[in-house]
Amino acid sequence: MKNCLKDVDWKKVGTFAGGVLFGTAGIRILSSKDAKKVYTNCTAAVLRAKKCVMTVANTIQENCEDIYADAKDINEKREAAADELFFEDASEDASTDVKAYDSTVTE
Repeated sequence: MKNCLKDVDWKKVGTFAGGVLFGTAGIRILSSKDAKKVYTNCTAAVLRAKKCVMTVANTIQENCEDIYADAKDINEKREAAADELFFEDASEDASTDVKAYDSTVTE
């Protein structure tokens, strides 16, 4: 029996016992009324922060939608202007071709 106690690492046993004691005390501390108040206040702060973040996110999303709609309008106007220039150039070329054809026919 003496030999068995000699082989025991008392440092490890002490560390284990301290961990059990600290764990038990920790559970009691974490489940106390004061700790619950802290948890409640922290949760309330997180919910307020979430509300603030969601408000900012919604504002950013609305601004992005406005920017996207304005960009689409700009591109549509540019396409319409480009189409007008293309058709004007095409009609000028056609009238030049008709004049050239008329001058060859009358000669």
